[in-house]
Amino acid sequence: MRSHRKAWRIAVTAFVTVAVSAGYIAGDIFGVVPGVLTNTTYSHYSAPQTRAVYQAASIDGTLETGTAISAKQASSLLNTLKSAEGVGSDVSAIIRDSSGTTVAQVNASTAREPASTLKTLTAYAAASTLNMGSTLDTKVYLVQPVNGLPQLVLEGSGDMLLGTGQNDTSHVNGRAGLATLAAKAAAALKQRGITQVTLSYDDSLFGSDRIPSGIQENDAEWRYFTPVSSMAVDGGKQWDGSVAKPSDPDNDEVYPTRSTTTASDTAKAFVTSLSAAGIKVSGSATSGSAPSHSSPIASVSSAKLSEIMAYMLRNSDNTEAELFGRLLALKMGQANSTAGATAATKSVLKKDGINVTGLHMADSSGLSPGSTLTVSTLTDVQEKLLAKGVAAAEAEGLSVVGVVGTAESRSADNSMNGLIRVKTGTLSTATAMTGNVSRIHGGALTFAVIINNGSNMWSAEQAVNQFVAKLPKL
Repeated sequence: MRSHRKAWRIAVTAFVTVAVSAGYIAGDIFGVVPGVLTNTTYSHYSAPQTRAVYQAASIDGTLETGTAISAKQASSLLNTLKSAEGVGSDVSAIIRDSSGTTVAQVNASTAREPASTLKTLTAYAAASTLNMGSTLDTKVYLVQPVNGLPQLVLEGSGDMLLGTGQNDTSHVNGRAGLATLAAKAAAALKQRGITQVTLSYDDSLFGSDRIPSGIQENDAEWRYFTPVSSMAVDGGKQWDGSVAKPSDPDNDEVYPTRSTTTASDTAKAFVTSLSAAGIKVSGSATSGSAPSHSSPIASVSSAKLSEIMAYMLRNSDNTEAELFGRLLALKMGQANSTAGATAATKSVLKKDGINVTGLHMADSSGLSPGSTLTVSTLTDVQEKLLAKGVAAAEAEGLSVVGVVGTAESRSADNSMNGLIRVKTGTLSTATAMTGNVSRIHGGALTFAVIINNGSNMWSAEQAVNQFVAKLPKL
């Protein structure tokens, strides 16, 4: 009896299993349940024919001109500027429309001291000539003498914004970190069984001419400039507690004194980082030369040159401006000097048809006394920045009034914030601004204004702010 019941259960189970399986197979075939079986006809997918590629020019086109600028209104703005408190008689200004036509001007052909607006010339020449997507690499070489300890050589290529910590990908200042470099070097050394070395540093990149003549007349305490160098930490700033260090390393709006021995300072900081990474450095770091036919065992890279240029322009960093001038001189085969840097800049300007009448560059930054140019030269540069693909790194790096950079606090009309891209310039006897403007009636304009020897330079600066704030409404 038990065997019959068992056989019956087996038969029922088998029948149910077969029935369910058959049902699922049927459901799969007719698409009722998921599965690989189907009675639906399969057709291959055919991608649509590729459309023709549009050339950038056919999309981008030329700059919108907008309505014509009223010459009467533009002249009225200049007259208001000329008669404003503190301006005095040494004033030049110009307004041009998007086609480059001068709409209104005052003393446009008179050469005056431009202060930091001179940086727009250096930036234009560098951005037009250098590979702005490249980086400045700091490298470590290993030299193993026949006798004595292995030697490391630290070589810089112009990164004066090194950090002491790990690479900081969120900022320009500190993008390349000495702690990261030391960790890489230590790993390479330990693979070779080396735990103790000596250290030298190669700071020969910019020769012996590092300081523009007379620059200390406007910077006696080394707060706004330090001699160009192959390497520096944080632009050579010395945070001794006299001023508070900003939390944002890209904020260059406070001015501690700067070291004038940045390469040896960098080497000392690197020794500290090596020690933390388990490598003992015997003795003090000394000046030396990197091996000419050897590959580095470690390196770190700065931000791209385009990012460094934006940092330079928005912070009006004089050291970085001088650095760009020197990199340009080396690229163009000019003398490795201040004079070579300014000659290289002037050469690019001439080649590109920028008016250099009255131009004298005492340096690449505008900090040294003696530089002169006309507002026409400044607006020639700004016109180039409005053209497609010309000096894009400079065009993108300008300060924006009321938004970012040295012009963030220069807004006289908050409703115009974001429409005006500029470079400012300030010395004890000079205030200047140049830039390009998006007009609220469409199109753009370029402008420049320089005031020297005003009767009240603070009031003169406010007058410039008022003048610039009205430009988008022309």
